[in-house]
Amino acid sequence: MTVKVLVADDHSAIRSGLIMILNNAEGIQVVGEAADGAAAVRQARALRPDVTLMDVRMPGTDGIAATRELVAEGLTEVLVLTTFDLDEYVHAALRAGAAGFLLKSVAAPRLIEAVKLVAAGEGVLAPQVTRRLITAFAASTRDPAPAPHGLDDLTEREREVLGCLGAGLSNAQIGSRLHIGETTVKTHVSRVLTKLDLRSRVQAAILAQETGLAEET
Repeated sequence: MTVKVLVADDHSAIRSGLIMILNNAEGIQVVGEAADGAAAVRQARALRPDVTLMDVRMPGTDGIAATRELVAEGLTEVLVLTTFDLDEYVHAALRAGAAGFLLKSVAAPRLIEAVKLVAAGEGVLAPQVTRRLITAFAASTRDPAPAPHGLDDLTEREREVLGCLGAGLSNAQIGSRLHIGETTVKTHVSRVLTKLDLRSRVQAAILAQETGLAEET
């Protein structure tokens, strides 16, 4: 299956470079590009890409607002790609429902891998971001957060899947640990997100960390 990608960045040279990298990758096709968030939303509605590669700082509608709109409408998975390694952008992107967050310094092979992972329903975070999030979780989860609305509605298997997400496991790793197929894992992840009213598996992983479920896996 070919992964269809929309590239959103206000710098034409950067867009061109990203498009060249992705179009030269096996199994990926860039179907559109946008110079701002509003254009990205319009393009996504028309083209229905599997993944939108989204810059943060853009004129008019920025990448965070566009991500929130795209995810709310269920149009595409969003992988944020930015120059700015700032906590406020990371947290805002994840709260908006982004499936991943990478820096523009990422090597081409890693970018290609990340696009394919996000298209497959995985979450991707830059190593620098992951380390900081873990540190933040360690500080905030000494006393686990109260169980959010919907957590009690999860089945035992869904709680196990949620805990695995919090541990940073991929679908394949979750399937191996719980002795179930990847398709079944994807079904459980989808049900977890729906029951907890979450927009992405990254948000689910954060919740699992905050509530202590990740430590139970």
